[in-house]
This record gives sequence, C-alpha cells and structure tokens, in this order.
Amino acid sequence: MEIRNVVIIAHVDHGKTTLVDAILKQTHTFRDNQKEMGETLIMDSNDLEREKGITILAKNTAVFYKNTKINIVDTPGHADFGGEVERVINMASGAILLVDAAEGPLPQTKFVLKKAIEAKLKLILVINKIDKKDARPKEILAQVEDLILELAPDESFLHFKTLYAVGRDGKAFYELPEKYDPTSKNNLIPLFDTIISEIENNATDEDKPFQMLISTLDYDNYVGRLCIGEVNQGILKKDQPIVLVQDNKIIGQYRAQKLYTFEGLEKKEVDKVTSGDIVAIAGIPQLNIGQTICDPSNPVSLPSIKVEDPTIKITIGPNTSPFSGREGKYCTSRQIKERLDKEKQTNLGLKIEPDPEGVNYVVYGRGELHLAILIETMRREGFELQVSKPQVIYKKIDGVISEPYEEVTIDVDREYMGLVTEEFGKRKGEMLDMVTTGNNTRLIYKISDYNLLGVRSILLTKTRGTAVLSTYFLGYFPKGSKMESVRNGALIATKPGETVTYGLVKSQKRGTLFIGTGVQVYEGMVVGLSSREMDIDVNVVKEKQLTNNRSAGEGVSEPLIPATTLSLEQSLDFINDDEMLEVTPLNIRIRKTYLSPSQRRIEGRKSESIQAEE
Repeated sequence: MEIRNVVIIAHVDHGKTTLVDAILKQTHTFRDNQKEMGETLIMDSNDLEREKGITILAKNTAVFYKNTKINIVDTPGHADFGGEVERVINMASGAILLVDAAEGPLPQTKFVLKKAIEAKLKLILVINKIDKKDARPKEILAQVEDLILELAPDESFLHFKTLYAVGRDGKAFYELPEKYDPTSKNNLIPLFDTIISEIENNATDEDKPFQMLISTLDYDNYVGRLCIGEVNQGILKKDQPIVLVQDNKIIGQYRAQKLYTFEGLEKKEVDKVTSGDIVAIAGIPQLNIGQTICDPSNPVSLPSIKVEDPTIKITIGPNTSPFSGREGKYCTSRQIKERLDKEKQTNLGLKIEPDPEGVNYVVYGRGELHLAILIETMRREGFELQVSKPQVIYKKIDGVISEPYEEVTIDVDREYMGLVTEEFGKRKGEMLDMVTTGNNTRLIYKISDYNLLGVRSILLTKTRGTAVLSTYFLGYFPKGSKMESVRNGALIATKPGETVTYGLVKSQKRGTLFIGTGVQVYEGMVVGLSSREMDIDVNVVKEKQLTNNRSAGEGVSEPLIPATTLSLEQSLDFINDDEMLEVTPLNIRIRKTYLSPSQRRIEGRKSESIQAEE
C-alpha cells in the first residue's frame, strides 16, 4: 500500500480544520450513524480550541483513498504556536497551502510557507472560500506566486498545482467555476487525486535498518508514554529491540512494547509498522521530542528539530496574596515546576528557567497568546499562580542591544482606520503599506514587540471587536524608542472585606470598576482603572453610616454602573510593571506587587533613583 504524508498549513481562520472535517467525512472514516458525521471542527478537540475557534495543538489523522493511505497533519494558524508547526512539518513530504479567496496571504501564511519551503515540501495551493461575495481568487493566486518568489531559493517551488474550494461544503475544483453552485455534486476527489499525483510515495526504503525521528509525544493510561513520528526508513515489529539516540549517542536500549498507526481520529494497534507511515510507539519511559529511535545495528541520529527563539518572557510562581491556597488544588512552587517541566517536553516554543531571585520560574514564549494559553490551561487544571507583566527579550548582536520586531497586519472597517493609525502612531509603528478594498482597509506596520504589548485588546475595544490583527516575526533590530505610557493609574482597594454598593458607587466616580458587589477584596488589590494618570486609593467595602437624622436628598441614589470584566489576555495586557496577576481556578485578580501603601512608596522611590542613575 502506498502512503502520502501531507501537512495542512494556513493563516488563522482560512479553513484548515473545516477542510479536514470534509476529508474525514467524504472518505467514510466514520460510519453514517457516528456522532462525528454531524459535528464540525472535529480535530479541535481541546476545550480552549473550541472556545476560541482556533487550532492550538498540531494533530494528525489518516484517511484511505484508492488503496493509498493519506496521513494528514492539521497545524495551528497563529504565529504564537509556530513551535507546533516547526515540530510536525518534518513528518510530511507535501503541504496543502490553504488561502482565503478574499483575504489572501496574511502574515502567518508567510510564516508557515517559509517553513514548508525550508523543509522542501511539495506544495499544493488550495484557494478556499471562493463562494464569498468579495472573493478575488485570480488576484490571490498572483499574490501567492509573488510570496513564493520572495521566499523560495529557486524557481522549482513555483511549479505547484492550484485548486479552488469551498471547504465548508466539501467541494474542490481543478478550474475556477464561473459561478459557484452550492447544490452541485462536486466533492473533494480533485484534492485527493492531486495529493496522489503530486506528492511522492513515502513507503520506500523498507529494506534499510529502522529509523524514526520523534516529532510529538502522547500519553496512554495503560501503556504510558507514546512517541509519534514518521518512520524514515525500515520496518519495526512488536517486541523488537530498539535504541534511543541523541547526537549519535545511545541513551537507552528498549523493546517496542506496542505499535500503533492512525485511522481517522483513532489509534489502531498493529504488529508491525513500515517506512513512510506516521506511527506511535510505546516502551520508552523517558524521551524527548527531537530524539531518534533506531535499530540497534544502525544507531544514527536524524537531524533534530530547529525551533525559533522565544521573544517574550513572564515570571510564574506560587500565589502570595492574602487569598492564597483558598481556590486551587496545586499551590506550591514544586507542583508548578513539575507542571512546567511536563509542558516543556511537548511545547517546543517554550523555555523555562528558575528565577534566581526566589521560588518563581521565568517562562519564555513566542507571544502573549502563547503564554496566555499555557496559564489558562494550568488554571483549568487546578493551579493557583502569580504572574508578572510580559517582558520583551533583548539580545546583544554585534555589540548592539537589539529587540524583536514584528510585521503587523490589521484588517479593519474604513471608519476605524483613523483610530488604528493614531494607536500605532503612539506606539512608534512604521507604516509599510495601506490597501483599501471596498469598505475594508488593510494596514501593515513594522513595530517592536515592546511597543506592541497590549495592542490587541485596545484595538478590539476601539473598533468594537471588528479589527483582525496578525503578526509575522521579522527578526531582531537595534533597540528603538519606547512609547510613552498609554495606561492611566489603577484604583486600589485600601481595606479588606466584601464590596458593597455604597463603596462602589463612591469609587466609580474615580474611574472604571472591574468588580461588582459581594466580591471579596484585600488591601493592595486593583479594583479598577483610574480616570487619571496616577493611582487612586478607594474604599470599596465602605458602608453607609446610618443615623436617625434624615438628610436632604434622602432616597435619591446614584446608580451603580456594571463592572467591566477583563479576560486573562486583557488582564495580561493591562498590568503594569509594579503589578501582578493572581490566577486561580475561580478568579483572575490584578494586584500591586507590594500591597501596603508605605511599601509601594519605598519601592517607587528606589525605582526612581535607579532610573535616574541609568
């Protein structure tokens, strides 16, 4: 049986996971009465993926067509999860590049395409969503050709096949139809046939000694850790001896206790696995992504997985607020370290180091969303954490302090264009391009990661949630000028207790509140955003003094404005250098690092003297 291994790559929301849904259903991977036949986004199995509508983890599945097994790897479309793309792209020999027929190639399209070209994958372009009113597939094709010309080392990459599709309806076309008919009997056969004709058969080199690079890890309650990857060469049978190799050195000798291949969404246990297939192997208790499993007669490492360096760091540690230990199952530094070490084994984009100043850990990631997803996942698992403001990672290159820069693309309605240009002007962004199509404007900026921090939530607020922002990492450039502070001060609780309407009504005159009535607060907790640039102390637990005297205006009360609730990502964007985020399974609280006003004044004077010395 022949095998084809393909990776599906695209920008966020261009339809990768929806296309995989249609592939799974049309190849009769499920029985007609299986629940998956009525589901969408079948591959997005993680709760956070379903809530946010994005793919976070790369996953693989397999379908059968004309006596050929097609292994499909679905990858994330967000730049922050680029590590997921980098670790799985080596399992494929071809790539389906999916591009929206209206939006065209966007920053993440550029990132994933660059990785596919570096891995020398055979490209198949699928221009998706041709049923959109504003679809312009011919223009998009020209844009993709220009992008490949920009990224490819030679013209051989320009010889790619182009298909047109509506992934949601499960239809693909060799030629662009004059008018799309959703009732037509077309299906995805053009895509299947193109995969078989364009992408080479991976089932070769079966006579050579077994060799496989570990691309991902999984865990089974019965057999323990599983390593997953593409068999580079050879055949492996159940209970056959194997060695784990790194840098051409044998780390351990084991036996292949259980072997699995993939069919649909399931793992199927088999007695042997063959060259070219994507498989899972049990029997090695300690292993890492990037190591090689070999036949003992040929212990040779395959090239390890290269992952781009992180650009942002945060400090994660045990919660030290007055409420610590009340709401979480796992609260200690040791438990947090064990969880972060486990995450590091599969999340290649992360780096984790102990904080030299205490019991915390410095976590390095690819972006705010990358780190926010890790924190949210730990929170749902029952962890109680304390998180610092995200910081940019600086490097010294040729004796010059350099910082990471991004190319940012913002798609927004024309009426909000002025607000976006004003915001990026404040943030010292350099406009590279501006294109207006109908009522939509696309703005492209070059901006430092430092000045970009917090922009996503501000833009969504200013554009009423309509702005679409995406980034592409450009590299490190000499450190530029920093933006001036764009945030007002905080409203800080002065006394512990339970919030009451009287205290909140008095406090809302000073700014915007983040909490409502009946909420437990402590001294030094941030309860809102000040209307002024300076921090303001407020007493939100203050009750009205009751007397026997009736005052003028008695019974005329000021209404309490509903509180503004911040999500985890918005809270990370919001906090200042002198603030922390308290994250528990039940609540997200913002607090001052130093809770007492006297300690804050002392630390404030220290920081002012340090800045003066600098």
